[in-house]
Amino acid sequence: MQIQASTPDEYINKIPSERQDVLSKLRKIILKNLPKDFEEQMSYGMIGYVVPHSIYPSGYHCDPKLPLPFMSIASQKNFVAVYHMGVYADKKLMDWFLKEYPKHSDAKLDMGKSCIRFKKMDKIPYELIGQLASKMEAKDWINTYEKSFKRK
Repeated sequence: MQIQASTPDEYINKIPSERQDVLSKLRKIILKNLPKDFEEQMSYGMIGYVVPHSIYPSGYHCDPKLPLPFMSIASQKNFVAVYHMGVYADKKLMDWFLKEYPKHSDAKLDMGKSCIRFKKMDKIPYELIGQLASKMEAKDWINTYEKSFKRK
């Protein structure tokens, strides 16, 4: 379910009304906790949090014209998703998240490599998502990204 929007506010206004509060709350908790060097922008049709070219001029290896993606939130057809590349690339962070999740939600964790899916809107652990957003500085994400993904 790709939403055509040029700003995060426009994106939220275009998604189904029953999800607008959920995405607004996710956005607010991420912005409150995300380290300062990340920037919010529309990225891949989602609300994205990226390392801007001013900090990492090389950009994303798949398309260097794009800034380095880190986190995104989206309203998909059957769920709300939080994408976090750090969880995918950093085993310690993944282990922390897997250990903490049951302390914040009694819903079964539905997760892919970097995608955390929430089908029940009332079971989203907002505080945990905020903590996750705060766990990695931009410089740490750049180092992890270069070790894990970037071709030498």
